[in-house]
Amino acid sequence: MIGTPDFKEGLIFENENGELVEIIEYQHHRKSQARAVVRVKLRNLNTGSVIETAYRPEDKFKEVDIEKRPHNYLYTEGDMIYFMDAETYEQIAIPAEKMGHQRHYLTDNMAATGLFINGKLFNMELPIKIDMKVVSTVPGVKGDTVSNLTKPATLESGLEIKVPLFINEGDKIRIDTRTDTYVERVNE
Repeated sequence: MIGTPDFKEGLIFENENGELVEIIEYQHHRKSQARAVVRVKLRNLNTGSVIETAYRPEDKFKEVDIEKRPHNYLYTEGDMIYFMDAETYEQIAIPAEKMGHQRHYLTDNMAATGLFINGKLFNMELPIKIDMKVVSTVPGVKGDTVSNLTKPATLESGLEIKVPLFINEGDKIRIDTRTDTYVERVNE
């Protein structure tokens, strides 16, 4: 059993409803005379939905046996995405919808981490930040120097995200795969 003092970002456990959830962020709150609570933002691993809830410090949850193994992306065929175990060279297929929006970041031979829960492949995790090339975007207007202005850009995988005005076609940029946001321009 684990309790709220054991909470950390990325921890996976079974919540009070029997669902597998991962902690995205958490914060301990205590207001003057009120009891302490731990506010938590959780991602449901089955549905991908994000919920916010609060737990008391004495709440206990069931631990989950988790194993992470390195894999490489091979190819996509129809509704299935194929990966190869980097240690055993065994090919594994998972449904594309299980990867959600992250499937748009897959490139040839990309490293991924297989998440095995209770000995069964549950999902694949991509690196948090990846580099991709911008294949099309509108040119920035000279003189637009106001901060925080963005424009749409299409990446080599076909995904469209918002980037700053100074990004041009052919630039390589770093993206946060959890939030689909631009992080920085990468010098090659």
